[in-house]
Amino acid sequence: MSQLMEARVPDIGSDGGVPVIELLVKVGDVVAKDQGLVTLESDKATMEVPASFAGTVREVLVKVGDEIGTGAVVAMIEAAEASATAAADPPAPAPAAAPAA
Repeated sequence: MSQLMEARVPDIGSDGGVPVIELLVKVGDVVAKDQGLVTLESDKATMEVPASFAGTVREVLVKVGDEIGTGAVVAMIEAAEASATAAADPPAPAPAAAPAA
């Protein structure tokens, strides 16, 4: 079963909002993990907000000109089955190697 997940702006190192200057996806687009969703422009640089999981864009919640900051939801993505499982169940830590005798 697929799950609708929020794609959020990661820590962008800015206290205030920064403007959205470009939308890189639209509703219905299939995105890969780390694919850019929107482009933001700060005083010092432009940056893409990447998808943190693969899936299909179901809703774009920002538009060009909006000012957004860290943690803002930019899109709702129906996660691909493997991505939804990975996001819901982080991998267990690997067992420690046995000490040599």
